[in-house]
Amino acid sequence: MPAAVVEPFAEILRDVPGYLRSLTGRSRPIIGYFCTHTPIELIHAAGFLPVRIFGGTGEVDLAYTLAPTFVCPPMLRSLEAALGGAYAFLTGIVQGYTCDVACGMVNIWQEAFPGIMCHTLPLPYNDCVEGRDFLRAALTELIAKLERLGGHLTSEGLARSLDVYAAIRHSLLDLYRMRYADLLPLAADDFYDIIHAAFIVAPEEYLTMLHELKGSLEEVSPPSTEGVPVLVAGSIIEDSSVFRILESVGARVVADDLCTGFRPFHTPEGEGPEPIERLMDRYLRRLPCPSRCRAEERLPMILELIRFSKAQGVVFLPQKFCTPHLADEPVLRRALAQEGIRSLVVELEATGIHAGQLTTRLQSFVEMLKES
Repeated sequence: MPAAVVEPFAEILRDVPGYLRSLTGRSRPIIGYFCTHTPIELIHAAGFLPVRIFGGTGEVDLAYTLAPTFVCPPMLRSLEAALGGAYAFLTGIVQGYTCDVACGMVNIWQEAFPGIMCHTLPLPYNDCVEGRDFLRAALTELIAKLERLGGHLTSEGLARSLDVYAAIRHSLLDLYRMRYADLLPLAADDFYDIIHAAFIVAPEEYLTMLHELKGSLEEVSPPSTEGVPVLVAGSIIEDSSVFRILESVGARVVADDLCTGFRPFHTPEGEGPEPIERLMDRYLRRLPCPSRCRAEERLPMILELIRFSKAQGVVFLPQKFCTPHLADEPVLRRALAQEGIRSLVVELEATGIHAGQLTTRLQSFVEMLKES
């Protein structure tokens, strides 16, 4: 039953470029983004469909003609897919300033695909009067670019977009709370298929899918609570097989600190008298991201997630060459060890999950947790 209720989400993820191509001509023009620090509500309100650009897994060839080999796999694979024509339908890409690689990749896309609008949105690091003034000016510049593409933004339209995305985030956080309470009857890979579809599907349609899912889940038997509870942390995980492997060796994924998981949905909405102020407030109060804060600022949130979920260990799954995450991990692991929490680091490659090696390492870690 759980696999059946997740099928509408999983079907879209099997061929994301194909799904998006099918929307061409009967949907809003599509604008891609790499990172969830991009103000998708504003893009949507201006008349476009914001879609997170994923690259999948596989060999990298063409991308090395434009980017160095030490770029992280998600950025390399996204460029590889685009050079192969997978994202030919894009009207533009917008990237909220986070890590240097993602922002540098915008410049490479601009050179490689001169027919689309490419824009990096500068974001302040400090939430203060000056920071909010800076962000308002940066958003005004983005709005002007979107309007030159044929978009049109109104305060009322932005309010509607803010509301629909807030409803999605609240609904997904409800699923997270069910999981913390051992009430969510879904395997981890199924759960993350639901999450990943949020970055692809039009928000109005996705919200309908979530409502239907919640109704179906009421008919599913209570979940199993077997397995050692673990928290998974890292940046982008596109391949849900890593979660299947984790649970096949005796773990149970109960929480995450992922760019493709919990982090983008926390702080579901902002506050303010005007829609633009609600938008700014939400993005300035987002959960700490390794590219925009120190490891010590992330630690309290991770410890809180461990407490909520009763996780007994942490599995760090950073992408290879992801400098912000790799720089944080020694600090976080030392702090977790001081709290008596064991952890493991496994770097992910562009070519995908190496099931045999990953299974062996995860199995050893889970056995260690069982013995502690």
